[in-house]
Amino acid sequence: MTAAPVSAPAISPGTSALLFLLRARTFVALILVFTYFAVMAPNFLSLANAVIISKHVALNAFLAIGMTFVIITGGIDLSVGSIVGLCGMVAGWLVINGIDLGMLGIGYSIQFNSLEVAVLTVIVGMFVGLINGLLITRLNVAPFIATLGTLYVARGAALLSSGGRTFPNLQGNAEYGSDSFPFIGSGTVLGLPFMVWLLIAVALVAAYLANRTPLGRHIYAVGGNERGAALSGVKVNQVKIFVYVFSGFCAALVGVIIASQLQAAHPATGETFELNAIAAAVLGGTSMAGGRGRIGGTIVGAFVIGILSDGLIMMGVSSFWQTVIKGLVIIAAVVIDQAQSKLQARVALQQEAAASRAA
Repeated sequence: MTAAPVSAPAISPGTSALLFLLRARTFVALILVFTYFAVMAPNFLSLANAVIISKHVALNAFLAIGMTFVIITGGIDLSVGSIVGLCGMVAGWLVINGIDLGMLGIGYSIQFNSLEVAVLTVIVGMFVGLINGLLITRLNVAPFIATLGTLYVARGAALLSSGGRTFPNLQGNAEYGSDSFPFIGSGTVLGLPFMVWLLIAVALVAAYLANRTPLGRHIYAVGGNERGAALSGVKVNQVKIFVYVFSGFCAALVGVIIASQLQAAHPATGETFELNAIAAAVLGGTSMAGGRGRIGGTIVGAFVIGILSDGLIMMGVSSFWQTVIKGLVIIAAVVIDQAQSKLQARVALQQEAAASRAA
């Protein structure tokens, strides 16, 4: 006689459906908010509003992409909003004043074209990100505390750069080649805002980096099990420094874009931007515990937050209530993420037990 093999019990349809909904929660949320505001908010489906939403989504998506990498490693970056404000002021300063060499006894200043202004500003943002990374890796400061400190330092530096005043009239100067500066935030290419094309480029590079390179695998490994990653040869400190530098890069881009779009720079720009970035990343499936997250999900999460914000404004909802709703969205996203993790772990245990019995 031969013993009949024990068949592994299939996962119940209800469990499979629930797990699918949890994994697809970002798309479900996007469909729900889009449908609701399309019905309830006047002119929500107009072309002009679509362009406005795309610009708002792009700004949040830049920050959320950088935040995704940070959170995957198990960290957090609270300084991105202040980096936006600081880099906007740096861009404004460079457009208006350039770099004055008078203090060195040289009687002239260096002026920059639009590309040079953008590059130098991005370098400043990356430098702040580098400081975050060094504080966390070299001095063992907790990410929350390190980035909270740089939040205040960067915001203070932005205020000091102009004494709390605005840098207005950033149209640039044709003589120096900076007259194209407003194009960065307001120009269009093939019918789409230039910033949207820039977002597509950054998102594609980030997705390729995360999914197709050893560095991307190391980022996930550090967030999944930092000690195990270190024992397997991953340079944990270098990975952490990279993600904070990349987050600073993304925040600096937003600072340049906003200063260009408004043709003015204010030191308070970017306040609470970090909340939207965290909300988009978490809503897009990035686990606050680290080790899990996808750039595509983050982009969809940014669309949810952008549509939610603009829809609430169009319906005349108070900005105070908007803040409350965003906070509830973050809490709900974290709760759902934990529920998904527990359900996946339970299903995995059931499948493992079933496989053992079948063997």
